[in-house]
Amino acid sequence: MGYRFIIILLCSIFFTSCFEEDKYINTKKGNFEALWKIMDEHYCFFSYKNIDWNEVYARYSERISESMDNEALFTVLGEMLAEVQDGHVNMVANHDVARYWKWFEDYPDNFDSKIQKNYIGTDYSIAGGLKYKILDDNVGYIYYGSFSSGIGEANINQVLDRMAVCDGIILDIRDNGGGLLTNSDKLASHFFNQKTLVGYIMHKTGKGHDDFSKPYEIYVEPSDGVKYQKKVVLLTNRSCYSAANDFVNSMRYTPNVTIVGDRTGGGSGLPFSSELPNGWSIRFSASPILDAGKNHTEFGINPDIEIDMTDEDIAKGLDTIIEKARLIIKSN
Repeated sequence: MGYRFIIILLCSIFFTSCFEEDKYINTKKGNFEALWKIMDEHYCFFSYKNIDWNEVYARYSERISESMDNEALFTVLGEMLAEVQDGHVNMVANHDVARYWKWFEDYPDNFDSKIQKNYIGTDYSIAGGLKYKILDDNVGYIYYGSFSSGIGEANINQVLDRMAVCDGIILDIRDNGGGLLTNSDKLASHFFNQKTLVGYIMHKTGKGHDDFSKPYEIYVEPSDGVKYQKKVVLLTNRSCYSAANDFVNSMRYTPNVTIVGDRTGGGSGLPFSSELPNGWSIRFSASPILDAGKNHTEFGINPDIEIDMTDEDIAKGLDTIIEKARLIIKSN
């Protein structure tokens, strides 16, 4: 876990030290120019996504006039940011947040909290951000809904220790929109027996779209606590994003994990922030994180077994994805 923290800290220091924006005046045109320039010099996925940012400039600059009000300006700038198709890119004003959510909006939900209650009821246990219960077929079920929710080593140790009697566990992170990478590393470390390369991170070294450092290795080191050795089925859907996407990537490199559900939502860029002359804040992906094969996961990670919740099962109060996970754990 220390490797990732040090790399991110170094990237942050480097990025901050070279982040000296040109000065723009607080006009409609000045704010447009500032936003376009911040993205042009610091956004990290232009080449990967094959985005012609100069063409975007030409198209949107025609829509900017000093006579437009702030809400109209906000709308145009938000639409321009949506061109990069990145859930980590948003703009915050006092009246609204410009965001891109199509990475999950155009896909099946593949999770229903009401149906989940048919499996765990209301008498499940809670350990930090983890909800857990041993199901009636001796399969352990753990739900982690946000990597922003705190989990300590003691929480994870207790949960996995109690599930030592199970035939295997279902680790459900569907609808987990991300949070802290440290929590991702912490949980993943309990499923590794040796230090394992899981990815790389790069940072911008210049203003060009392809000005990056060499890739720095990211490792998961095994926890000193309980390390789970039986079958694990990891459940995913399109709403697994950012740190949740990172967790799925790490868990791909464990020998006893099967990923079941839908492709994750992605979000592999480490986000940074800046500000426009009018005070609106901007967040954007600045440092790409790659998998161990140096492949991008910005657009998501495919499961080992792709399966959707069916209308027939939903009508019966069943979760198709959980049922598939139970079959996998029970199979020889």
